[in-house]
Amino acid sequence: METKFLPAERANENVIKQQSEIVSNFSYLKDLYSAVTDVVLILNKERQIVFYNNNLIDMIGIENLICGLRLGEVFKCIHAFESAGGCGTTEFCRECGAAKAILSSQKGTPATEECRIIQKEGNSALDLRVKTKQIEIGDEDFTIVAATDISNEKRRRVLERLFFHDIMNTAVGVRGLSELLSMASEENLNELKDMIHNGSEHLVEEIKSQRMLTAAENNELAITPILINSRKLLEEIFNLYKMHEVAKDKNLQIDTKSQGIEFKSDKVILSRVVGNMTKNALEACNIGDTVKIGCILENNLVKFWVNNPTVMPTSVKLQVFQRSFSTKGQGRGLGTYSMKLLSEKYLKGQVSFTTSEIEGTTFTASYPLGI
Repeated sequence: METKFLPAERANENVIKQQSEIVSNFSYLKDLYSAVTDVVLILNKERQIVFYNNNLIDMIGIENLICGLRLGEVFKCIHAFESAGGCGTTEFCRECGAAKAILSSQKGTPATEECRIIQKEGNSALDLRVKTKQIEIGDEDFTIVAATDISNEKRRRVLERLFFHDIMNTAVGVRGLSELLSMASEENLNELKDMIHNGSEHLVEEIKSQRMLTAAENNELAITPILINSRKLLEEIFNLYKMHEVAKDKNLQIDTKSQGIEFKSDKVILSRVVGNMTKNALEACNIGDTVKIGCILENNLVKFWVNNPTVMPTSVKLQVFQRSFSTKGQGRGLGTYSMKLLSEKYLKGQVSFTTSEIEGTTFTASYPLGI
């Protein structure tokens, strides 16, 4: 069976049953793992579950038909169902912390990795810390997996970094500029006022962005559909970012073929998505590069797109929509994740991207004519 990473072969149902019985005969294992707070799994060499504790049932809400599945299949990872081989066999699995940790333990080295799972149902994100170790039970080698849900920890870390780094830097900058007002000459006064205003706007936008994301993740975000003209919205985004600090010494253009399509959606949320697409593209490109934004009607879908000339590395491409992943450094950046969450969960849309040496990187957000 074809695979792009780990072996796809599986043990059959009878073998799984025998292995489960072997593990269950060691009653001390069941007693030990029922006393811990982590989800504990024992996997065979084909990475299939042959034992699990009750914490797994509490987490996923399903008790039956777990043995024989792989970790990603139990947690409903979107990539676990993309190929016939299942969990561990797609190109995305090469960047999966759980897959790496399991492989390491099977080679004799215990491992601890963080695993970010985008779940198939609801497109929600699950962050796990996965610890693995090989163990011999009977005459067979198995892998013990201890998984801890660190979603709240990751969320807190990102927000702390955002508020204590990005927002604090902006706030300090605004304070510094305000202190200069009393010393400024008449000719510099208006320039300082503009800089303070822009800094304050940036501060407010960052806070609004995080508030919207938190509401979206908690299913608390209300939508207000209104009639929108796609070209006018694009022009608003263009005017917002053409003088933004991320656009300094770069060219931002609206594609001349962009259409003015009338459709119904939530303008605040949509502006946040297209704005994030534009900001990300400007951040990713180099001085002198051109970023193009556009919109067209295709197959009864309003498509907004943003292109920049850079090529996305494979490691970035495979993780780009994960909540905790960022090209800006550990704990920073929620742009692509929020774009996908807001579009697909609230606007009935879809966000995708392409990247190549010839055409650069293009993100596309597609929406129906009404929601």
